[in-house]
Amino acid sequence: METNQSPNLQLPIAIIGAGHGGLAMAGHLAIMGYTVHLFNRGEDRIWGVKSTGGIEVQGEVTGFGRIAVVTNSMEEAIKGAEMIMVVVPALAHQWIAEQMAPFLQDGQIVVLHPGRTMGALEFKHVLIEKNVTADVIVSEAQSFIYASRIVGPGQAHIFGIKQSIPVASVRAHLIPRVISKLRQFYPQFVPGDNIFKTSFDNIGSVFHPAICILNSGWIEDDVDFKFYHEGATESVCRVLEGVDQERIAVAEALGIRAISARQWFYMAYSTAGDTLFEAMRKNPGYREIIAPKTLKMRYLEEDVPYSLVPISSVGHMFKVPTPTIDSLIHLASVLNKRDYMGSGRTVERLGISGMTLRELRLIAIGEK
Repeated sequence: METNQSPNLQLPIAIIGAGHGGLAMAGHLAIMGYTVHLFNRGEDRIWGVKSTGGIEVQGEVTGFGRIAVVTNSMEEAIKGAEMIMVVVPALAHQWIAEQMAPFLQDGQIVVLHPGRTMGALEFKHVLIEKNVTADVIVSEAQSFIYASRIVGPGQAHIFGIKQSIPVASVRAHLIPRVISKLRQFYPQFVPGDNIFKTSFDNIGSVFHPAICILNSGWIEDDVDFKFYHEGATESVCRVLEGVDQERIAVAEALGIRAISARQWFYMAYSTAGDTLFEAMRKNPGYREIIAPKTLKMRYLEEDVPYSLVPISSVGHMFKVPTPTIDSLIHLASVLNKRDYMGSGRTVERLGISGMTLRELRLIAIGEK
């Protein structure tokens, strides 16, 4: 991948999280010549990076990226960084915001990769509660730029790179500034309309939970199968289409035209089909991804409470029925013995319960 301008080696980019996505992003940016600071809460994901001094990347990108700073200290990670890329599951967004709050500085840009549903709104709400006075832009990507996996200590495999990812900030008029900075290294990022548009274009909410739930027997039997191909049969994809239709309907109640999952496939990967099943089968980036080995993982523990629950909750507030989504929330809660509705991003937890459409729009543009 080529950058739009010469790398700025003096200004570090902070990557928060060293999981499947964070390791890939940190390694790729370092390979491109950028100074990278990598933060992770525990040592398990970063000891390999510390021992070798960097990250070995394979797949769509190949090379060894040297990481300037590898740390468990949030202060050390974000010090002097204009761009702070948060690449952690949505369930960690609140904790990350709390840890970051004392050390944020004027002019820094926080990008959630991705925000899932209402991630930027939650992150900003935490900073307000923590009395952060620094002039910080909080933004979110609609989806994560890579399909990637950790394949060893300090090693990441990039299966695919999306071609177009909208990004929006809490103060919508600052979106061009965020995009301008991101495009120094990623030309794939494009301006989103507002944070509600990027939130409701969260396609992970359509794919991840339903495929896991409907293949729970295979997953618990520890069978290797291709998650997006063998796990997404025609009948399973019909359930995905039901989730997709309900997501789009809730977005319409907010005056937002959400893209369909099939449209997203064409935008992100240039693959198309008459049905969602056909579009998924044609996507080479998903072809070799193996299913998870447990149901207690982010496709349920993140995507249900932080993607499906806010869609359902907003739908109920605006009297839009979401029976398929509600059924998946219930089934996931039973499977994992969790109360995902009670712990997720409901309108009450986000502080928007009872708000009118006008009040929500004012939040999106940063006037409320």
